[in-house]
Amino acid sequence: MDLACLDLEGVLVPEIWINVAERTGIEELRLTTRDIPDYDQLMTHRLNVLGKHDVALSQIKEVIAGMGPLPGAAEFLDWLRERYQVVILSDTFYQFGMPLMAHLGYPTLLCHNLRTEGDRITGYELRQADPKTKAVRAFQSLNLRVVATGDSYNDTGMLSAAEAGILFSPPATVIEEFPQFPVANDYDELRAEFERARLQ
Repeated sequence: MDLACLDLEGVLVPEIWINVAERTGIEELRLTTRDIPDYDQLMTHRLNVLGKHDVALSQIKEVIAGMGPLPGAAEFLDWLRERYQVVILSDTFYQFGMPLMAHLGYPTLLCHNLRTEGDRITGYELRQADPKTKAVRAFQSLNLRVVATGDSYNDTGMLSAAEAGILFSPPATVIEEFPQFPVANDYDELRAEFERARLQ
């Protein structure tokens, strides 16, 4: 059976930081990897903004507690599990991502860790550099065939490494820069792409 590697935010759940920005009214937190491809640069920006506005970890967790999957995501994931083994490869943090896994039947999630002191986020620990691409290559070293999907710049490495890569509802800039990947704009189209990849 093939392995499906999926990004989390923008593919199965809404963008966490955009939701935090909307709840707190801090527009600077709306930036994602769609805007700043360099993850360290993006997270440094976010941590600076959190400190400047005195945003606590509990406030972010409260926002996440009110979030759920994108409409149709849970049903899509159930469909996918019947055809693929499924792993979520994300640049979120376990403190953010695990509450959302409850809505998706607790698939395997590989992501990063936050450093905290009390109720404050003080930093973060990456699982490794370029973790999505390296995870795909590690799975391939186990003789697994990988089909990957994501929506943003930080997904294109794993899409390139996989036997088949699919962009899901990406911004126009990503489509223009990576025309080699098929684009699915909804879950019906994504099902069709995964079926196509499975039969190749």
